[in-house]
Amino acid sequence: MTQPASPTRPAEPKRAAATTRPRTLGALRMDIRTLSLLGVLAALIVIGGVTQPDSFLDGDNVQLILTQASVIGVVTVGMTFVIISGGIDLSVGAIVALASVWASTVATQEYGFVGILFTAILVGVGCGLVNGLLVAYGGIVPFIATLAMLASGRGLALQITDGKTQMITVDSVLKLGERDSYLLGIPPLVLVFAAVTVIGWLVLNRTTFGRRSVAVGGNPEAARLAGIDVRRQRLYLYLLSGLCCGIAAFLLLVLAGSGQNTNGNLYELDAIAAAIIGGTLLTGGRGSIVGSVLGVLIFITIQNIFALNNLETATQQIAKGAIIVAAVLLQRRTANTTS
Repeated sequence: MTQPASPTRPAEPKRAAATTRPRTLGALRMDIRTLSLLGVLAALIVIGGVTQPDSFLDGDNVQLILTQASVIGVVTVGMTFVIISGGIDLSVGAIVALASVWASTVATQEYGFVGILFTAILVGVGCGLVNGLLVAYGGIVPFIATLAMLASGRGLALQITDGKTQMITVDSVLKLGERDSYLLGIPPLVLVFAAVTVIGWLVLNRTTFGRRSVAVGGNPEAARLAGIDVRRQRLYLYLLSGLCCGIAAFLLLVLAGSGQNTNGNLYELDAIAAAIIGGTLLTGGRGSIVGSVLGVLIFITIQNIFALNNLETATQQIAKGAIIVAAVLLQRRTANTTS
């Protein structure tokens, strides 16, 4: 006598399809968003080329756009990881300012190129460590902890400089911003930005660290039950953000040739906005390094077009705010349609 077929066996393919379907939809959603961002960037290039055909498409102007995007772009890579984990970092601009002025003091510059680079990175990582300890082990809400770091970092930067500009006198640092240091016509700052972007993409998409970051942002309790040390992971992410701020501070010293307590002004808003436009959810659990970088390029290109056409800064800020609101509304609509 033959046994009847198990009723659960036909359901297995459906269950497998159900688990893979959200992943497929998520990847498709990211691809569409990336293509949309590329379309927006292409449209801006056309607008710039039409309104200022002689200056916008000039090679020097393109290099200027990429160089300006490099500093805030490195900060945005670190910010993207933090937001993916469900956190926020309002102190990135202050950390950049503090790292830049600490690395440009007379005492630091006596140690030359290595001393300046090492100090900038050390200060950035140190601030990230404080943020991480407060958030992960102190139980302080990320908004409050990083807001406190913002105020403290700005205050300490002002105290170090006494409100004065600290000029860089180390030739090896200044030469990185000169045309003689360009590699195949590409400024060194852009090469650093590209390297940070590639490493960030690999870490997020091809390592256990990246998967843990997404898991912590998507559902911290489920991540904890899966064996992930949520607090330690959050600490590492703020350390990563601080590291990116330290690198950005050094790039800013090369670009500006000086350290000021006003460096990095509003970097936190620009980095958060670029990440949101790139598809990173403010609630955590999803994000894209490529999307964040495209968001940075879009903002810098808009800024460049406005400057070339002698338009008011206020109008530029209004346009930037409108883009942020549109991006958030698009996120909500996408979340509602896929839930």
